Parts: sequence; structure tokens; C-alpha cells
Amino acid sequence: MAIEVLDGGLLTTVQDGGRHGLYDTGIPPSGAMDDFSFRVANLLVGNDEDAAALEVTYLGPTLRFGEDRTVAVTGAELPPKLDDRSCPVWEAFQVAAGETLTFDHLRAGARAYIAVAGGIDVPEVLGSRSTYARVALGGYDGRRLQQGDVLPVGEPSTAGANRVGAEVAEADRPTFAKESEVRVILGLYDHRLTEESLEAFLEAEWTVTTDADRVGYRYRGVDLEFVPRDEVPFGVGSAPWNTCSLNYPFGVIQLPGGVEPIVLMKDGVSGGNYASVGTVISADLDRVAQTKTHDKTRFCSVSLEQALAARAERRLHLDTIRADLEG
Repeated sequence: MAIEVLDGGLLTTVQDGGRHGLYDTGIPPSGAMDDFSFRVANLLVGNDEDAAALEVTYLGPTLRFGEDRTVAVTGAELPPKLDDRSCPVWEAFQVAAGETLTFDHLRAGARAYIAVAGGIDVPEVLGSRSTYARVALGGYDGRRLQQGDVLPVGEPSTAGANRVGAEVAEADRPTFAKESEVRVILGLYDHRLTEESLEAFLEAEWTVTTDADRVGYRYRGVDLEFVPRDEVPFGVGSAPWNTCSLNYPFGVIQLPGGVEPIVLMKDGVSGGNYASVGTVISADLDRVAQTKTHDKTRFCSVSLEQALAARAERRLHLDTIRADLEG
């Protein structure tokens, strides 16, 4: 079974649960930016929850199906259509052979996920089917989809055969607002900001700039000032102390020059020289991934204990949805 790409949309890529364990060699995890929406889409069609699916950014693709298959669309409000008939979201529906899946205009959020029973069956590269387009690694020829591509699809599981009509309750679906609060753990180099600037970082309303993609999200708000080197132990000279050698996890907040902080995302670099003020907690990275240019964000400082509790709550939420669908 195959899916023919009639139009690739703005940025549609194959992503799975990620390419893990290679950060020390400079290869980021890639994978779905909104991990929750991605996993739920797979659960709806009976796939393993980290099976390869399509991540759609801002503008949807046009896909023609070669045979009957169960499909689910989750994430951003990007209404799907089958031959101009409206389809549900956060619910498994049937696509017949020869039908064409299209999408209406984006209404909220930034990224939608298309899961197909059987998963997108491109070859694994370094243990993952995820696309890392910067180096043409994985996915479909290491790039975004374009007209003329033909996507192979695996055999659906027994569980997926009877999933049509399965849905996620309205209360369990995330909402995507134009204003978000994102929780962060401060460190490793927040001490290099002046006390006033650290307070300003947490109090400011930050605007997502046009530089917001799978590598990182850049924000515009207030200018931040660094403590001069001669006021910091072991500092030398009076230049702002905003550079260092640092290994970056995804979610880290870089401070290049004290202006326009950058949150590194799933395709972000694994090391660099900019001081970081903190890291977005794992439970809120999905929220960042669903913001878009001109959306507003406030960063809120939380403790490690609060971050771990939020992660456990998110896992419980996913476990509950999985149990409901499998029950």
C-alpha cells in the first residue's frame, strides 16, 4: 500500500518517536515536535505509539490513498477533508482507496499529525524513521515531502482493524491559544544575568518571531543585561560574560547577546557557546511546538520537583487515553 503525495504542503515530514542515544556524536533526537498529539494519533489507529507518522506545519498536504486505510489527525486545528467532505479530528476515520485527503486553513496551533494504520514505512536510519532535514538524514530521502513522492505504508495491526470511530474525549484534547505560559527550570548560567534582568526575563511577554522552526524558537521582548566579568568570580575584563562552552539539551534557552532568547527544539544543535538561562520542562515542550509567529509566551520558573510532577501527570494523561482506546 502506498500514499501518493499530490502536494507536500508547507512543511510535511516523516517523524517518529525520535533518534535517541546519539547526542554525544552531535546528532539531535528529531522526532515529533508535539509528542503528545503524535502519540495519540498513533494510538487512535492501532499503531505502536512511536510509529512513523506525518508532521504537518501550518499548511496541510494533499495525499491520495492507494487502498482502504484507517487514519487519524490530531494536533493543531487543521481541518481534514476527504474529497471535499469534512472529516473528524482526534478520531479515527476510514479512507477508501482512491480518495484524496486535503486540509482547510490553519485555525489554531502550528503542527498537526497524520497517523495511518500500519505506519509510514520508510527505512530506519540510525534506529529511527524521523527526518533530520539539515543533514538529509532519515524520513523520506531526508527531506520534506513534495509533489510526486510515494510513501510506503506498513501492514496495519489487528488492533487497528476496528478503530474507525475511536475518539479522544473533548476534555482530553489540548487547546492551542495565542498566549501561553511555559514552565522552565532556571540554570545553568542564569547567574550571569543581572538580578534585574533575570526578573525581567520571567516578567516579560515574549513574542515568537519568524525564526521559529524545528531547530529552535526565537523570541522578542526585552533586552537582558549580563553581569560584567570583573564582578563574577574568575572573570576577566569587563565585557559581558555571555559565552561559554556548553552541551545543549533540547528545550534549553540560549541567550545570544542578551537579546531574542532561543529555545532549542528537536532538531537543535547539541553544543555551542551561548550562555543559557534555563530549560523548558519536558511537559511543556509540546506547548512551545504548537505556538507560531506573533504568538505570545511568558516563562514561569518552577522547581525540579514541580517539573517531575508535571512529567508524571502528562504520562498519566497518556496512559488514561491509551487504556480508554484499548478497553
